[in-house]
Amino acid sequence: MSDTLNRLSPAALSGSSHNASLVDILDRVLDKGLVVAGDIKVSLAEVELLTIRIRLIVCSIDKAQEIGLDWWKYDHHLAPGKAQIDTEKEALREQVRLLERKVDLLTSQAPARRRVASRR
Repeated sequence: MSDTLNRLSPAALSGSSHNASLVDILDRVLDKGLVVAGDIKVSLAEVELLTIRIRLIVCSIDKAQEIGLDWWKYDHHLAPGKAQIDTEKEALREQVRLLERKVDLLTSQAPARRRVASRR
């Protein structure tokens, strides 16, 4: 029975003599991707009470990143160190802003210092 399940493929189901293992099918699905979408609506007396939208994408991590679906990198539940990194980034940005202000002050005062030095 397990051999029968492992040999099921779209080609085998359609009557073709080509057999593919479950691993081959899974590899193909993960490489290309598979999208399942659906809506569930619950109504009573033609009044919609509830709508559930279901979207399921099955693909490899590489494929997901390739198509721009890398939400797990930014989800604080899945990437717990992200909050600390964000805090450190903000502290570094503040330091850069402070240094930029100091450079602006020094460069704006430089011509005045040169004038004072040339008068002596």
